[in-house]
Amino acid sequence: MRLCLFISLLLIGDLCLAQTATIRGRVQDDNGTRLPQANVYIAASGLQTTTDKNGQFELEVPSGVEIVLESSYTAYRPYTRTLTLDSGEVRELNIILRIKQLKTVVIEDEGKRFEMMERIQPRLTTRIPNPTQGIESILLGQLGVVSNNELSSSYSVRGGSFDENLVYVNDIEVYRPFLTRSGQQEGLSFANPNMVSSILFSAGGFDAKYGDKMSSVLDIRYTRPSGREGSFTGGLLGGALHYGNLSKNNRTGYIFGLRYKTNQYLLGSLDEEGDYGSDFLDAQVYVTHGLSDRFNLEFLGNIAGNRYNFIPRTRTTQLGSINEALQLTVFFDGQEITQYDTYFGAFSLTDNPTKRLTLKYIASAYKTYEREEFDVLGQYRLDELERDLGSDEFGEVVSNIGIGGYLNHARNSLDATVLDFTHRAVYTQDVHTVQWGAGIRSEAIDDRLSEWRFVDSAGYSLPYSSNGPIVLDDLIKAENSIQSTRLQLYLQDNVKWTAPDSAKWDFTVGVRANHWTFNGQSVISPRGRISWRPAWTKTVGDSLVARDIIFKAAAGIYYQPPFYRELRRLDGSLNEDIEAQRSLHFLLGTDMMIQLFGRPFRLITEGYYKQYDALIPYELENVRLRYYATNNAKGFAYGLDTKLNGEFIPGVESWASLSFLSTKEDLLDDFYLEEDDEGNVTRVEPGFIPRNTDQRVTFSMFFQDEMPLDPSFKVQLSVHYGTGLPFGPPDFNRYRDTLRTPSYRRFDIGFSKQLIDDKTEFRNPNGFFSRFKEAWIALEVFNLLDVPNVQSYLWVKDVRGRQYSIPNFLTPRRLNVKLYFRF
Repeated sequence: MRLCLFISLLLIGDLCLAQTATIRGRVQDDNGTRLPQANVYIAASGLQTTTDKNGQFELEVPSGVEIVLESSYTAYRPYTRTLTLDSGEVRELNIILRIKQLKTVVIEDEGKRFEMMERIQPRLTTRIPNPTQGIESILLGQLGVVSNNELSSSYSVRGGSFDENLVYVNDIEVYRPFLTRSGQQEGLSFANPNMVSSILFSAGGFDAKYGDKMSSVLDIRYTRPSGREGSFTGGLLGGALHYGNLSKNNRTGYIFGLRYKTNQYLLGSLDEEGDYGSDFLDAQVYVTHGLSDRFNLEFLGNIAGNRYNFIPRTRTTQLGSINEALQLTVFFDGQEITQYDTYFGAFSLTDNPTKRLTLKYIASAYKTYEREEFDVLGQYRLDELERDLGSDEFGEVVSNIGIGGYLNHARNSLDATVLDFTHRAVYTQDVHTVQWGAGIRSEAIDDRLSEWRFVDSAGYSLPYSSNGPIVLDDLIKAENSIQSTRLQLYLQDNVKWTAPDSAKWDFTVGVRANHWTFNGQSVISPRGRISWRPAWTKTVGDSLVARDIIFKAAAGIYYQPPFYRELRRLDGSLNEDIEAQRSLHFLLGTDMMIQLFGRPFRLITEGYYKQYDALIPYELENVRLRYYATNNAKGFAYGLDTKLNGEFIPGVESWASLSFLSTKEDLLDDFYLEEDDEGNVTRVEPGFIPRNTDQRVTFSMFFQDEMPLDPSFKVQLSVHYGTGLPFGPPDFNRYRDTLRTPSYRRFDIGFSKQLIDDKTEFRNPNGFFSRFKEAWIALEVFNLLDVPNVQSYLWVKDVRGRQYSIPNFLTPRRLNVKLYFRF
């Protein structure tokens, strides 16, 4: 009986085994390269395997039934084949995966590659995990762009200050707030990402048609809807809504955007504990109307309100090393209130009298009301911590080495009105494209400053006076009112031609003039660039193909006439003899298409040298620039920028950029006295010292990927690294600003799930969700590695008179959830 049962079990097992078959083989691309870790699977049954290091695989499958075998590999088209195998059959199968075709702006926007401008995809703004959640988040990977504060939209380019960057929206220059002193106070930048159709950026060498700044230009265009469209974004940091449509006759198009931002969630993680209130609201509308086939009228309007209230309570910051561990404890009383209200409106009329000529007339008005009030009393103690690792009191306070207090007071207000009328024209004839323009701008600014700081150390006010009045530290008292007019002209010609050997040339030369009535100064700025694509070829297989490489060179004189902040001295008074800063630019670069991982990528490299004259030195306090308001410095900047970008997966762009920079300045009238041991006093002139933005090495990367088995799951990684920036004690002696902050290191990551896309099939075609074209949800982790980055320093003294720089840290690791719908 047992023998019969044993034989029966063997027969049943044999029958079960006979109901399967085996597929084995290898996975390779169409060039014959074997692909390790490729996925081979049957989705319906869940059977799956991956190839080994030689691209080999083996998979046991059901026999006698139809199966659908699939294979996938990142950046390759999926493979599908229907099979029916006999019981016990072993099928040899070689799977060939084909590379997906790259469709990027590199191909679609060929002409811009010859210019010193780079096109940026605005749709990436919603995908990049970054607390700013604005256009600035996608600038950080561009050539020479640096930002070391995730709370701020300010950025520097190739050693320039925050004020050296031009920003245009639909050919209209837009402005930053005047009174902002910290990233916590910053609200929403002007450009609404949901309304943007194109972004162009230049880190230097830009044409004469752009204005008078020394570093960069950001050229933004708002979209004209082609039909009904809209989107909604919501998360822990705020939300955004936009809607656009066309009239029935297609002559009128409009788009409306509403944004809300709050930093309370982020600010609650800072060392300074208290009640944070931050509410930033922005509403914009863009309307276009075709008056006729020749004339088109546009209107752009913006209303923004920023509110920042802070009632500080306490602060605890630990610093130092194993040799000297310190802790600063501060108890606060008082509050800070900041308010910005901005209004902007612009009309533009475009006239196309002929196919070759386009005339544009723009009238715009900008009005800002800014208020800043604070009275904050801080009483601090500086303690030494136990450093002995074996002690039960390790990390506890063992002694006090300093005690004191300070009182910060401000009642500042600024009202500014800017009226502008501009004419622009473009004329094309054969290989020439001639552009010219003229503009007049009126500026009226009323500024009231009442700001001071009182420092008390162990019962003595600093600076100390034994029998005199109390001396306030950093006293600013002023009432300024200025009205001025600027006149601007430009003319440039672009020539494109193809040489007999099929090489392509692109040459632009132009000149720009500016006159300011405040100081009576006129400046002329010549600019030029040339690009060359040689007709070089290379052999691929049995064919000759063109080498896609463009060489570029640019040079020019870039003046920057002062705006209001540059002419205001440290004490608040105005220097009416201030002049324009000047920068002489030289740039060389290459733009080439290369093959990586069997896919095309774009590699851009630019080297530059800038010679500065008539510089206006400034102190950098967090994001606040305080100018010396005198042209008493010269300087230079040189460096190398490189950027690699492409699509590992079609439609999913990634990039990496690496920059090297050195920038220094020499204040022509600064010196200090040095006394030796014998009492001899020597005058020392510091010479060239690092500029405030001298960040030697920076690296940025944005990488996107999707899950092979489920492309609806995506990962976005944003990485930023920068070496330390110069800083020094707050005594307004620039030559002492030679200390270095720690390196800036930040990793942000996002995980998203695509809920709806253009391939989604709905059970109910008329249901609510069928109205959406796209929807996804994302989990973002800001500062993934929880790195304590430094934004600025608080300076205190101990009982021995020794000064300590206490770091003001930026935000630690935080989570954010974001939901996006587009219809």
